[in-house]
Amino acid sequence: MEGYSDERLPYPTHPLQTSGGAVEEYVIPAGERETVFRMLYPFLPVPSLDDEMLDIHEDLPFTVRDFKVIRDCGMNMLVSPFFARSGGTVIDWWPPDSCVEFDEDLPEGEMDEEEE
Repeated sequence: MEGYSDERLPYPTHPLQTSGGAVEEYVIPAGERETVFRMLYPFLPVPSLDDEMLDIHEDLPFTVRDFKVIRDCGMNMLVSPFFARSGGTVIDWWPPDSCVEFDEDLPEGEMDEEEE
């Protein structure tokens, strides 16, 4: 969005090198991480910090409490601990048991009626 900007969070940052260049990573004190997480998590229900999620870019599980918050392009973004390697943001987190399996015999993009 042109002209859009989140207010900066009140925490220090340090550079985080990513595959797409450097961004700022917030250093959030342990006692404030849950509050920040609840403020930035855009979906319902909000998972517990002890829940496990799957970063679909890495196909790796992680514990929610290991999230990172970065600042880039005027926005604060909730990202996975693997963000620096593959760019997984909160939209790329899935519960580990929610994988969709595709039928090898169907053309790409088509699903069985059972899966719809």
